[in-house]
Amino acid sequence: MQRIHAYEDIEHFDATTDVVVAGFGGAGGCAALEAKRAGSEVMLFESASGPGGSTALSACEMYLGGSGGTRLQKELGIEDSSENFLRYLEACFGPYADPARMRVFVDGAAEHFDWVEALGVRYRRSLFSGRDVVALTGDSLQYTGNERAYPFNEKATPVPRGHLPTDAGHDGGKVVMAALVAQVEAAGVAIEYDARIVGLIQDRAGRVRGAVVRNAGRDRTVYARQGVVLCMGGFIMNEAMTRKYIPQLDAIATRHGNPGDRGDGILLGMAAGGNPINMGEAFVGIAHYPPAQLTYGIFVNAQGQRFVNEDVYLARLGHFALQQSEQRIYMFIDNRYFARPDYLNTEIIAVGETVAEVETEAGFPEGTLQETVAFYNRHAALGDDPLFHKSAAWLAPLVSAPFALVSYSLADIRPPVFTLGGLEVLPTGEVLSPEGDIVPGLFAAGRTAAGIPRTSQGYASGMSVADATFFGRLAGRRAAGGNRLTL
Repeated sequence: MQRIHAYEDIEHFDATTDVVVAGFGGAGGCAALEAKRAGSEVMLFESASGPGGSTALSACEMYLGGSGGTRLQKELGIEDSSENFLRYLEACFGPYADPARMRVFVDGAAEHFDWVEALGVRYRRSLFSGRDVVALTGDSLQYTGNERAYPFNEKATPVPRGHLPTDAGHDGGKVVMAALVAQVEAAGVAIEYDARIVGLIQDRAGRVRGAVVRNAGRDRTVYARQGVVLCMGGFIMNEAMTRKYIPQLDAIATRHGNPGDRGDGILLGMAAGGNPINMGEAFVGIAHYPPAQLTYGIFVNAQGQRFVNEDVYLARLGHFALQQSEQRIYMFIDNRYFARPDYLNTEIIAVGETVAEVETEAGFPEGTLQETVAFYNRHAALGDDPLFHKSAAWLAPLVSAPFALVSYSLADIRPPVFTLGGLEVLPTGEVLSPEGDIVPGLFAAGRTAAGIPRTSQGYASGMSVADATFFGRLAGRRAAGGNRLTL
């Protein structure tokens, strides 16, 4: 496929606008709306037959805070300074993080909540303080990551930052996208569905001047006076790219995304001179809760040894599971706390009236599991976990027979996976070259860009959709702020 077309070779453009936006998910919708509100003429192209993208498939627990707290946090008496929020994100992503992007985000995230609420999305002023992936209680604020788990609780004050639309449950993305679509349509953005951007138009100086759009088997050229914003998702549905960039996950992943996550935007950006970064990182989710009582169990590897504090978020467990031999991990749990997880099909591989019986049936080397459980129980009885520092709230000796060993090995559960790599961009959306230069006229947001969340190790629910919508807005505004070029 020819991804770059020379501007100088095009004799006639089929359409002209100020800003072209590719993709009508959360990032693209926000980019188009802000560009239009800034006074630009906008054409928005979506390859599917309707809007939504991965945002519509999510629970849309936007991960927001800072500036003393969002309006929702403040009305519940919760304080969250920008510095506290920043310390948490730094702990989450460490050397992978983009400091400039995080600074802009923590300083603007509270305002972003007001912006989303102004779209017409309702948020109930109530907190769910329990442990669940998505609060199903109708509450609109919850902990969605590792805030209360070690080592994060020593780096920053734990604060709930997951903002969930009222009574939305797992359908929060549909609620947010419905409100966003209504505003985009009302603003007068020109929208085309079943229209896939298959090429960029670039002049000899390197400036992106438009796009090639394929619809019903016909290619059209669209001139963009100010710029093109790529919001075309990640690449989890592109098997050639996943084999290349995340081969350790390609064979065992349940591909989590929408059919448009083909990597088109990333490939187009690369062809225009953009720099792909973080391409080997992905979200890996092992939903070992709910029910919350499973947190009392302990995870061991194929050698019968613990490797993580079990009160972590499901993506952090996925990160450490990848590091275990053959990616094999198991939960050891007693009869008092045993339950089936809500979101995974797991298999019991051993049961017994004693730990030794479980150890033998599972085929572990003699004494390995027994020593692990004995050490854990001895310290748990004292409210302590000297190896991994699981919170005392989830510490209890596992002594109630019968005992079970349950497989959470990646090849067995085939965890949901989506990509975290993309084009390197400035916080305002400009795509950068490998040398750090701006590719003029080209912008990106959402999973087409490498965003705030860059490893599964520190991921929290709501980080991607917060990043996509927040930085989609910034990219749309910056694109609209550029000089209008003439043909």
